[in-house]
Amino acid sequence: MKKNKLGFTLTGLFAVMLVFFACQKQANSKPNFIFKAAPSAGVAASIGGEQILEKDLNAGIESDVYDAEMKVYEIKFGKLQAMLLEKFMNQDPNKKGLSNDEFLNKFIAKDVKVTDAEIEKFIKERQIPKEQVNPEIKDRIRQYLEVESKKLAVDKWIADKTKKTPVEVYIYKPSRPVFDVPVKDAPFKGPADAKVTIVEYSDFQCPFCSKAAATVAEVEKKYGSKVKIVFKNYPLPFHSQAKMAANAALCAKEQDPKLFWKMHDAMFADQTKLDKDSLLASAKKIGLKEADFKSCLETDKYKTAIENDMAEGQKLGIKSTPTFFINGKLVSGAQPIEVFSEVIDEDLAK
Repeated sequence: MKKNKLGFTLTGLFAVMLVFFACQKQANSKPNFIFKAAPSAGVAASIGGEQILEKDLNAGIESDVYDAEMKVYEIKFGKLQAMLLEKFMNQDPNKKGLSNDEFLNKFIAKDVKVTDAEIEKFIKERQIPKEQVNPEIKDRIRQYLEVESKKLAVDKWIADKTKKTPVEVYIYKPSRPVFDVPVKDAPFKGPADAKVTIVEYSDFQCPFCSKAAATVAEVEKKYGSKVKIVFKNYPLPFHSQAKMAANAALCAKEQDPKLFWKMHDAMFADQTKLDKDSLLASAKKIGLKEADFKSCLETDKYKTAIENDMAEGQKLGIKSTPTFFINGKLVSGAQPIEVFSEVIDEDLAK
């Protein structure tokens, strides 16, 4: 980006201009915007008869817009659920004389109890260092798990109440943005013509990606031949070993596509072993030809392929890993299997 003589970038200069205009008191110093209904669907603005379309306005910011719209939806839907809960409580004959909290604990969540085993499982799954675990931390985990269990109990209770009389909801729920995601010769498993294709952009050094890999394994187990899993490399710049790990995985694929997934699993299983020596040890363990793998790794053979994956991801608006596209529908982050199932089931039902 070019700079002017004062050293401002054009973006920086424009930002300064905006601040300057915002500080002016005279109305004629402000841009002349007229807010009104669109003349036709899909038009965001017009100037001098030239239209700016919604699709062009949203290009590159689809995920940001979706996240913002979902936040509004979740706030409204959360309030609706709270209203329904209170309404059903007040209709219950057992409610008489009890506060909402008392009724919740006595009748709705009476069976909620967090065990020590559940706390230990949480600590293990979240990879909390042993030296950080103390009675206070365990108590906070217990409280968190109790709240989550009570939420599930409330959902079940409302489900029972609405079984015969469903609630009609008219709140606008945004649809996930859909992208045309290139697959090309990326590593994949599952039938090539599966009805559902899941493309994952991931980073072998990212702890959330490791967690997501376990969820993808659950998805495979649940849906079998109905899904095709495609892997794309998106090593983040602050993960110093991520690019070498990405290259290692593609070096494994070069020898056998099945060995890509073995290398994939080995690296996600222990992300402390992504240095060169550890990668060579993993390659030997899974049965790769050591000399060929070492040469491939040391020459950074798949640097261009990895950079191409990253460029594609940037065009798709990816800002973090893992990011998934389920038949093109965006799913960001290490989401639970329920989120994947919601999207997959919807497409399988078509």
